[in-house]
Amino acid sequence: MSGVWFWIIILVVLFTIGGIGSGGNAEDPVAQKMMAKTETSIIESNEKVVEDIAPSEPSLTMGQKNALNSAYTYLDSSAFSYSGLIEQLEYEGYSNSDAVYAVDNSGADWNEQAAKSANTYLKSSSFSRQGLIEQLMYEGFSSDQAAYGVSAVGY
Repeated sequence: MSGVWFWIIILVVLFTIGGIGSGGNAEDPVAQKMMAKTETSIIESNEKVVEDIAPSEPSLTMGQKNALNSAYTYLDSSAFSYSGLIEQLEYEGYSNSDAVYAVDNSGADWNEQAAKSANTYLKSSSFSRQGLIEQLMYEGFSSDQAAYGVSAVGY
């Protein structure tokens, strides 16, 4: 008896695979309903995965999206303090709210930015430790960030 069930299961699997592989019979309403249900299930499953990976957040305005892209570009090419990057984005014509949004969401490590800035300054000029800290603070870094940046380059 178990041999009969084995062959029945094999036949069901083969018919199922054959129906799916050939796209099913377009005129068979049962096959159409099964395919539609399977497609809906797959779509819902994919939407759930996307929600799990990227939790929904409010829609961004065009200004926020573009300001964020500009912030990424600036951070890739140069070192900026928090306030310095906001000023740069505003200089480019972004509103203060779009610039603040972009800088807040840029993922920048401001200590790392201070270290990069300190390194850039030392490549082009000589500074005392205190002079370099003051220069970084002038650029908008906090005293802690400036001290971190100066220490990171060996001072």
